[in-house]
Amino acid sequence: MTLPDLDRICVVIGRTRHGMMLAELQEAVKQGARFIELRLDFLKKAPDFKRLLANKPCTLLATVRRPPDGGKWDQGEEARLMLLRQAIVAGFDWVDLETDIADRIPRFGPVRRIISYHNFREMPADLEKIHQRMCAQDGDVVKLVVRAQHPADNLRVLALIRNAPKPTVAFCIGEMGFPSRILQARYGAPFTYACFNKERNIAPGMPSFAEIRKIYHYEQIGPETRVFGVIGDPVGHSLSPLIHNTAFRQLGMDAVYLPFRVPRDLLNDFLNAFQELPVEGYSVTIPHKEEAARLARHHDETVERTKAANTLVRDDKEFLAYNTDYEGCIDTLKTFLPTFSKPTDAEGPPSVSPLDITSNLNLPAGALTTSRSAAGLNPAAITSAPGSSIVTAPTTSPSPEPVGNPISGRVALVLGAGGVARAVAFALQREGALVTVTNRTLQRAEALASEVGCRCVEWNARHNVLCDLVVNCTSVGMHPNVDESPLHHSFLKPGLVVFDTVYTPEKTLLIREAAERGCHLITGVELFIRQAALQFQHFTGKSAPIDLFRKIIRRALSPVQLREEQA
Repeated sequence: MTLPDLDRICVVIGRTRHGMMLAELQEAVKQGARFIELRLDFLKKAPDFKRLLANKPCTLLATVRRPPDGGKWDQGEEARLMLLRQAIVAGFDWVDLETDIADRIPRFGPVRRIISYHNFREMPADLEKIHQRMCAQDGDVVKLVVRAQHPADNLRVLALIRNAPKPTVAFCIGEMGFPSRILQARYGAPFTYACFNKERNIAPGMPSFAEIRKIYHYEQIGPETRVFGVIGDPVGHSLSPLIHNTAFRQLGMDAVYLPFRVPRDLLNDFLNAFQELPVEGYSVTIPHKEEAARLARHHDETVERTKAANTLVRDDKEFLAYNTDYEGCIDTLKTFLPTFSKPTDAEGPPSVSPLDITSNLNLPAGALTTSRSAAGLNPAAITSAPGSSIVTAPTTSPSPEPVGNPISGRVALVLGAGGVARAVAFALQREGALVTVTNRTLQRAEALASEVGCRCVEWNARHNVLCDLVVNCTSVGMHPNVDESPLHHSFLKPGLVVFDTVYTPEKTLLIREAAERGCHLITGVELFIRQAALQFQHFTGKSAPIDLFRKIIRRALSPVQLREEQA
């Protein structure tokens, strides 16, 4: 049986009142929806089919879902079966019937049938057998929805679609299962699902109609579409899919960029499993940057130096690793740092100099450590300031100051010891800054300081460090923990340069408090844009539309724009 010419996106509407359901139906049609599922189980009152189907504007699918299958129906199974039969007779074009009850409701007239299976708890061991049985039932489309318990579960459900004896829609729920919702278009699924109003929480991980069209361009995805993505945990906050997919469209590229949630310790398994697609390139974020550097067979100079990679590009069955955070950090600082010059006595108090930094810390014994072996120091040359145990001798000498380099001579405090912090610390050291690293886990700070050839300080002593530049490379303040800051506001003084690498939100609590205290601000947006532009070039061999990137990010982060779009 051939399928009618269906739209490739089924828009789901679930409201408790008929009036609101009809209002969203009309608005969805106005926005381009041509295939809409009405979730009758959401309605508080018995469905008024005459009202719902009057002047039917598009193809309509009726669904009455039970709680174990992710629905809200609570009136008993026999009443549900009766309602489904009534919906079929009333004039819906499609009806969704779970596999266990489909044989109890015979086909009627021209109404098309979806045979569905939902398992919101797990990935069943006999998934393939379940699909085989469903294909033998009297349905026009088979639909399977399961919970991803491993990133590779996405591939298992997608495998059902290719060469299926009956048109099949199959995907995983939840953030880990999101890629399957989009990639099923590449495998030949007749359609996917998207909610009209994301606030209704129709199903875990379901994208909105606007997202699936405007960000992922689902309707343009085909079997030859190239696949890229961002790996992390968490990853749902990332704006990388927005900028890369928009750039692909502007440059006329048949490609899609997806978020892949990959828990810690699963990166190697994930990369091996997704060779099957294959994914041609990845952006890498927390917590995988150091592991990505270890797993890649080939590294560029920045990865060799930092031992962290934020970009993987597939080369046959191996990956090339890059660290665009490194050059992105340098570019951002050179663009936005105020010109650094040590004022004369007539101009005011002197700036903090590299040789002043440790003698003014007044830290408890053992709070600051120096990487002697990495710095190549003679232990006999190490001295302590009077009355303290703080090392005053410099470690590895900063590079010679380039003419007009605003980084050289800076005294920088780097918060964090993960992938971004590694890139930032190495970049600052190379450009002539005196760097101090601090981290909540002291051992990680000590290891990074040893590799860079700089100092480290215990996390609890970070507020005693004198510096003129502080860079937050931790996730503190990142969505959803927007009310947290890695520094107490008393540390923030007028003229201090505060660079927060967090970009969601752009105005973190740290940035807001620094602004109130007269600090010079650099937000994570500029670093994000610059490193993403370099990634795009590695992925595609084309120059990134960086002005477009900046416009997209500013628009996405603007609360004013958000209100305009919701109006």
